[in-house]
Amino acid sequence: MTASDTIITLELGHYRLRERIGGSAYGVIWRAEGPRGTRDVALKLINEAHMARALPAQRERWIASAENEITILQLLEPWDERHIVRLLDSGWHNGLPVLALELLDCDLGRHMAALRGRGQSLPLARLLAWMAQLNQALAKVHQYGWRYLDLKPANVLVDAQLGAVKLADFGTNRRLDALGEHSYAGTANWQAPEQFFPAGGGGYATGRQSDYFALGALFYFLATGGAQLRYSGACGEAYREHHTAGADVLLRQHGGLPAILLPDEEALFMRAFADATSGAAAGTTSGPAADAGAAALRLLRHLLASAPQARPLHAVDISRQLAAIAGAAGLPGGLPCSPAPRQVRTGWEPRQLAALPPAQSTHWWSAVSSRTHAQRAHAGWHSDAEA
Repeated sequence: MTASDTIITLELGHYRLRERIGGSAYGVIWRAEGPRGTRDVALKLINEAHMARALPAQRERWIASAENEITILQLLEPWDERHIVRLLDSGWHNGLPVLALELLDCDLGRHMAALRGRGQSLPLARLLAWMAQLNQALAKVHQYGWRYLDLKPANVLVDAQLGAVKLADFGTNRRLDALGEHSYAGTANWQAPEQFFPAGGGGYATGRQSDYFALGALFYFLATGGAQLRYSGACGEAYREHHTAGADVLLRQHGGLPAILLPDEEALFMRAFADATSGAAAGTTSGPAADAGAAALRLLRHLLASAPQARPLHAVDISRQLAAIAGAAGLPGGLPCSPAPRQVRTGWEPRQLAALPPAQSTHWWSAVSSRTHAQRAHAGWHSDAEA
């Protein structure tokens, strides 16, 4: 049983557990003191009590998922310090894998909720910058041969100091070169049709374009101040009530694939974008607001296309469209550049491990909210049907 003040030894140092900041039946996250001269970290562990009660096959899947996440973050670490959460250390404790991650301020869902609570919206420059940063993060994941498959607000962490976002939680990834259908993975509320509705063989035929669909759903979420597509909400509700059989329930209810982007949702998106455009009022039908809104709607439709082959082919296409939106909106300097990474630690060298097989489980992590923003940043990972 892990408790406060427990010392956990990983590859690069010792960590003293200070406060549990998230958890579920599957895993727990602790704020922990790291080696002298370093910042506190988020220490991610598998729940030992639940692991002891799990069936052998389930235990193997959870361990494989954690090992998979460690490997991916180690491979990405030398190349992306900006938009992918940093793995500071890793190792084993009581026979189970442990990750020491940088501790950030809050996740994107809680950030947007805080803005709504203050009657504020996300400034246009920041909205486009964050979309660009997430596009860059996905591009790096794809470059290294993986599909992310779980892009959602709870898996995007906000660095308030830099005004940047980082992609977190890599336990559901699948290899891009594994072309066959795979088991269910991800979060129903943010999934592309091919990730929620099974293919002919009963599995799921996803690819990098599945991540672009989730990026589109997130674009709508950010622009509208936290609204979710009704299509996404319907998938989440069906999963909660029927698990993976919910896909068949929706198909029967709608006589086929439900509509993804409804006309009133497009109108809400356009009004919100007009409000966010500098110097433009809601309902503007000409000028920068209308031009930027039209360009944004084109990108949204492109990302949310029901067929994977109708979505953007690569990150460069998305970057160009984001730059076009920034130009149409008259943002000074166009699309904002990524901030320089801050120094989280000194003198720690990244470790290199042999590639591990992709995880076969859907999730080994789910967590609950806690008291502070820094706690909440690591408290929403791996939820099967997040609202």
